[in-house]
Amino acid sequence: MSVMPFDKCPVCSGELVEKEVTKLLRGGIDVASLKVRAEVCLNCGERLYSQDTVRRFAQIRAKLERGETAEFQPLGRSRSVSAGESFEVV
Repeated sequence: MSVMPFDKCPVCSGELVEKEVTKLLRGGIDVASLKVRAEVCLNCGERLYSQDTVRRFAQIRAKLERGETAEFQPLGRSRSVSAGESFEVV
């Protein structure tokens, strides 16, 4: 990971620690899930990514928007459920 420009969180001044996080990227009708390194604030949870990581996010979003997903591994299927619907969990 390249050197981050912040010693403290720019949102709340909390302590930052490097962690592996899951980032969801949306593009078009598709979503990609990535595991990446980020500086994460222990106080507010703000995530700071390196410039290289942010550039990679942009590349992946562009591929998703163009429907170029052949190189991405499917993870399953997702569904949308209205919060107003009543349902019973059995």
